[in-house]
Amino acid sequence: MTRYLVGRLLGLVTVLFVTSLVVFGSLHLAPGDPVSFLLHGRPATPEAVSALRSQYHLDDPLPVQYAKWLGGVLGGDLGRSAQFHQDVTALIGSRLPGTALLVGYAALLVAVLGVSGGVLAALRPGLPDRAVLIGTGVATATPSFVTAIALVSLFSVRLGWFPGPGGTPAGFSDRLYHLTLPAFALALTFAGMLARVTRSAMLDELGREHVEVAHARGVAPWTVVRKHVLRGALGPVVTVGGTMLAGLLISTSIVETAFDVPGLGSLLVQSVTAKDFAVVQAVTLLSVAAFVLVNLAVDLLAPLIDPRLSLHGEGSS
Repeated sequence: MTRYLVGRLLGLVTVLFVTSLVVFGSLHLAPGDPVSFLLHGRPATPEAVSALRSQYHLDDPLPVQYAKWLGGVLGGDLGRSAQFHQDVTALIGSRLPGTALLVGYAALLVAVLGVSGGVLAALRPGLPDRAVLIGTGVATATPSFVTAIALVSLFSVRLGWFPGPGGTPAGFSDRLYHLTLPAFALALTFAGMLARVTRSAMLDELGREHVEVAHARGVAPWTVVRKHVLRGALGPVVTVGGTMLAGLLISTSIVETAFDVPGLGSLLVQSVTAKDFAVVQAVTLLSVAAFVLVNLAVDLLAPLIDPRLSLHGEGSS
């Protein structure tokens, strides 16, 4: 276990390092100049432009800029945002709760809709199964931004049940109310995928010998499902669900931008547009770290849920 954890943590450090290099290089190779954004299109003297470039170390060679940034990160300093004029750590700290609440809300919807839909499809062949397959097919094929537009058009503009993009929530319950449509827009694609995984895992367990023996012994059908089928199917469902949770973190940028949610995703989009190097680097590394850590947690949980699995993803002999 210790060797496994050390190996995964070293892998996390390597992934973060490579990611930082790729993002840093991509931002500097992209067209545009951050100084133009800082000036907001206003004319400026060569001295003013030179002062801005010197303030943000834009005239240093790329290896020097990267080394300075990396040294600051290792020392706990993520840098300063060029567009918001504040420390990146404080900026991320102010946006992180909104994204965490949105992802948590969406993850709950994914779990409820995905697992219940998959169980219904597996236990009710025929029309319910076909309906779930069609519904999940549409959900997985529809991009999040299209789902967002459809939800706003129907439930906000036409029916008026939920607020549209923007607005200032008052209190926690009102905040959840404002996040309902964004959470559904973020969750539907992943819920469709999880429903299909759940259905497949359930059907696989329903065909196993010990389930057939339990039925032959006269055990109540729901008891067989609860104690044998669901328990056996839980392993792959949790494994895939954990990966989807990490995917939710990455997908927030589209939904937060569409619904004007002040979170890390919308912050990342704004920062890429403005070529705000420090913010893009920090948010990207945080997202990658969260992705890897969630997958690590799932790998550690999987053998506890299903003893047939090992830490290396292999069935026990």
